[in-house]
Amino acid sequence: MQKKHLLLAVLVTAIWGLNFPITKLGLTSVDPLLLTALRFTLAALPWVFFIRRPQVALRWIAAYGMIFGVAMWGLINFGISLGVPPGAAALLIQTSAFFTLGWGVLLFREPLSGAQVIGALLAALGLACVLYDSPAGESRAGLLLIVLSAVAWSLGNVLIKLSRVQEVFAFVVWASLFAPVPLFLLTWLKSGSAPFVALAEQGGAGLMGSLAFQVYGATHLCYWGWNLLLREYPLSRVAPLSLLIPVFAILGSIMLLGVWPSPLGWMASALIFLALRVGSIQWRPLLSRQKY
Repeated sequence: MQKKHLLLAVLVTAIWGLNFPITKLGLTSVDPLLLTALRFTLAALPWVFFIRRPQVALRWIAAYGMIFGVAMWGLINFGISLGVPPGAAALLIQTSAFFTLGWGVLLFREPLSGAQVIGALLAALGLACVLYDSPAGESRAGLLLIVLSAVAWSLGNVLIKLSRVQEVFAFVVWASLFAPVPLFLLTWLKSGSAPFVALAEQGGAGLMGSLAFQVYGATHLCYWGWNLLLREYPLSRVAPLSLLIPVFAILGSIMLLGVWPSPLGWMASALIFLALRVGSIQWRPLLSRQKY
């Protein structure tokens, strides 16, 4: 990977990691699905009126908007609102790397090296530590929602490869247009009109700052950068980089929320760091599908 792309990957993962505790700040006063709907409304409008639609079929744009807006971030925010700490959520979402590696082998015949297999096992051990370390009162449903969001992220990664999109920023903006309506509808079905009525009193500087970071940093900048990397490199090369996200999420939780990991949480972070390092070693492929 070129140095500039590696630096881009670090920037993207840092912003995404910080987005977890910053989202938690926004969720203190707003319904999780409504907050997600507002995020993608601002990510799409007014930008779709100034940015030309990417030259891919509309079905790819709509599908990606539903996957990463509703199925991914809707579930993440809902899971955090149920009690999953931001650092734990950031760690659990990294199961997407395992799903993405599998999709790369099955669908794109990408080779899977021995180092990547060992790295995946180390990361899985780290994620197991997160589950074991979860407080007894924490919602197990929230943990399940985070894992389901990881599946959604892996499918979104596959969709980027299949669509062969070139205009990655325009793709993110236009895809965001398809997320708000389902999210507003789900908010209404879940809680009625109460979240919408209360929003007028909840829209302070804290909420506006959280939304601005989510829209312009975690959505516009990060999804442009991530999708660019997916366009330029194999899924198996890009996906493991997402393991840096929980490291920045944990640091952000310490700085912004005053939440420190337990000793087992630090062990989980160390295992994920080791997984990233091992997975980057260039060994010969262990698992691959031959092209015919």
